[in-house]
Amino acid sequence: MDLKQAMIDDAELVRLMKAIASADGTVVFGLLNAFPALAKATLKEGAMGTATDPFLTEIKHYVYAGDTALHVAAAAHWPEVARALIGLGADVTAGNRRSATPLHYAADGIPGSPKWNPVRQSATVALLIASGADPNAVDQNGVTPLHRAVRTRCAAAASTLLDGGADALLKNGNGSTPMFLATRPTGRGGSGSPEAKAQQAEIIRLLERYGATP
Repeated sequence: MDLKQAMIDDAELVRLMKAIASADGTVVFGLLNAFPALAKATLKEGAMGTATDPFLTEIKHYVYAGDTALHVAAAAHWPEVARALIGLGADVTAGNRRSATPLHYAADGIPGSPKWNPVRQSATVALLIASGADPNAVDQNGVTPLHRAVRTRCAAAASTLLDGGADALLKNGNGSTPMFLATRPTGRGGSGSPEAKAQQAEIIRLLERYGATP
């Protein structure tokens, strides 16, 4: 591939990521039909025209070098697009510059926010695991998808991860277990909302069923 073609692909990948984040199915599937290789493409440094890591406002998620369209579909909790990307050869184990996989992104959520849908989040997590994603994959900080689901107070995602083989006792790079994270303030905005607190209580019950103790 020559430099001109690489630049075109980067531009189209950025367009695809933004379309996924904004839930524009017409653009998403139009791009994938026109450029199926986008399913396997990875974002390069500065591909979005900024020296800093870009933030996709619609899904409240940063995008890093090495991210793929599947990372964004996972973060958007859009299983239909994730399935289409996987069908086109997207790598469910791909890690970005922070070693985060699509499953890490799928585990993130904001309980109580207008666009949060725990059913679709759980379906996305289940699809990724069924397609070969490692539920115990660690990022550069030793964080697994379960640590992220617990920290963001997403009980359905945590349940699906545990059912899919996530280790309820695994410590992250700081030595924190999922139960430790479940019983401590997260420092994230919205974690004190009634919905987040209800999710927190359910997560603690889930972890106890899998052998964790406070």
